[in-house]
Parts: sequence; structure tokens; C-alpha cells
Amino acid sequence: MMTLAIHDQRLAKPGLQSAALRDYDSVRRAIAFISEHWRTQPTIEAMADAAAVTPDELHHLFRRWAGLTPKAFMQALTLDHAKNLLRDSASVLDAALDSGLSGPGRLHDLFVTHEAMSPGEWKTGGGGMTLRYGFHPSPFGTAIVIATDRGLAGLAFADPGDEQTAFADMKRRWPNAIYVEDTDGTTALAQRVFDTRLWRADQPLRVVLIGTDFEVRVWETLLKIPMGRAVSYSDIACNINNPKASRAVGAAVGRNPVSFVVPCHRALGKSGALTGYHWGVTRKQAMLGWEAGQVGLH
Repeated sequence: MMTLAIHDQRLAKPGLQSAALRDYDSVRRAIAFISEHWRTQPTIEAMADAAAVTPDELHHLFRRWAGLTPKAFMQALTLDHAKNLLRDSASVLDAALDSGLSGPGRLHDLFVTHEAMSPGEWKTGGGGMTLRYGFHPSPFGTAIVIATDRGLAGLAFADPGDEQTAFADMKRRWPNAIYVEDTDGTTALAQRVFDTRLWRADQPLRVVLIGTDFEVRVWETLLKIPMGRAVSYSDIACNINNPKASRAVGAAVGRNPVSFVVPCHRALGKSGALTGYHWGVTRKQAMLGWEAGQVGLH
């Protein structure tokens, strides 16, 4: 597996955050252009112009960011690639169940273990909970990391200037909690999430799922989707024994509070359409393309 472009030094030192965010800003511009023009297979010169960098800079940026050339990344954004991600999607979930991956062992690539807060804790709107949070650079823009003493409880993303708006969106999920800004205290969690060298089975990342019983069942199903694959909303509905609940599943996916780690970006429409994403479809494309680079684009 390739090493993540943004290493722990850049995550740990605030002075280097701007470089990480500039990388994603250029990637975001390129994705927006590729998404609109991929059918005509634009040249690297055209992509670079849209990203406001030189072709050479764009080539090195994508290699550093995702381990892909710009051309390979463009392939990762095509509908054909999305359809390939969905191949045998139902059996992907069945295999996860058959192999015991729904237990507290290796749930997916991040080596995640999880627990769900009790319905009573959820119903209080976070009352009695203290949530620590911090803003950190990531491959997908500024990451807002929210933690309890029991583990990672929230992960959101924002573009420059929108950090407080994204944080307010997260606070509305648990309005009665006490929030304490603690960037130093949440740095280690950010590193665990975004530095692939720290994805270790012997040191699993603990996640706390705070939601309704139905939402938690949907989020647990998302945790079974391997990197480099995707499932449809209807497959998720069938997996939780509620095959007519595709729309409700979509709503629960949209309310996933732990983006990327609980991989709601791997849920697609039956046709391979990306559909919506709470933190923006461009960011969903970025995550799928970045993951294509990690597993190798075939």
C-alpha cells in the first residue's frame, strides 16, 4: 500500500498546514474540471490550467497526493470506474459478515473498532458529554476532528473560510454537549486517520457511533465496505433486513458523523452515480480517487 502524501510532520506542525491545504485546493480545482470534461479526455495542460498550476506541478501533485498520474485519476472519476466499484456489491457485504468482519476486529482498511452509545445518551443530544475538537489539515481539506474519552466521535471537512460553518453543522448533531477546543489533543487522532503508516491492526482506531439504532446499523454496514469497492443504498437496506428502506438508508448515510473513517463516500446509486455527499460531491470524488491510488487502479 502506498504511503499517504501528507505525512505526520505536516499534520503535527501548524506552520505547514497551509501547504497541505494548498495541495487539496489545487486537487479540488482539477477534480471540478475533470468532472465536467472527462468525456472529452482533456489534456494535462487543460487540467493544469484549471488548477492554476503548471502541467509538471500537477503531475507531481497527483503522484504525491494519491499515487496516481492525472490521467489515471481522470479514469478514477469516470462512470465506468464507479460501476466497477459496485461489482458484486451485495456479495461484498455478505463476505464481510461471513468472515466475521462485523465484530470488533478488522472492520476495514483503517483497522477500526467501534461501539455505539446507548439510545439514552443519543436522546439527550449529547447532554453530559464533553467533546474535544480540533482543526487539522488532511488530503481532503481542513478536517474537524471531534473526540470523546472513548474514541473518535466526529469527522467533518471544510474548505478554507468555511471551518466554523462546518463545525456548527456538527454541533447541531449533539447540541447539549460541552465543546472544548483541543487541537493538540486531537492531533494524534488526525494522524491515525490520515497517515496510512499508522493503519495497524494491533493498534485499532476506536470510534464511538452516536445516533439512532437504525442509523448505527447503517453506519456499521458502511464499515464493512472494503477500500476500492462500493455498494448501493439498496444493498445496504437489504443487509440490515429492510429492503424497502433505501431512502431512509440514504438519509442515514447523509447523517454519518464520522466521515471517511465510516466510509459513506463508498455508497453509490445503483447506476454508479455518486449522488449526494454531505461534505460535497467533489470531496466524495476526491476520496474515491485517492483510494484508487492506494489500492492500485486497474
